[in-house]
Amino acid sequence: MLNLLSALIGLVTLVLMIPAVFPLLGALNWLLVPMALFGAFIGLMSSKKGGQNFCLIVAAFGALRLFLGGGIL
Repeated sequence: MLNLLSALIGLVTLVLMIPAVFPLLGALNWLLVPMALFGAFIGLMSSKKGGQNFCLIVAAFGALRLFLGGGIL
């Protein structure tokens, strides 16, 4: 059950990250990366690791976007 919840959190975060790819909306990732990491933490408590890995990939994508935009853009 926690794996499903983790995957759901990751999916919602990924959908919310779509507008954050556009210029001047990248600061939204400052809210979304911790949300994805929270989903990974929820997935850590599950015996299956699919949701956790998905959330970590989403968090890495958001962190990469923050890095490329200088943390603001």
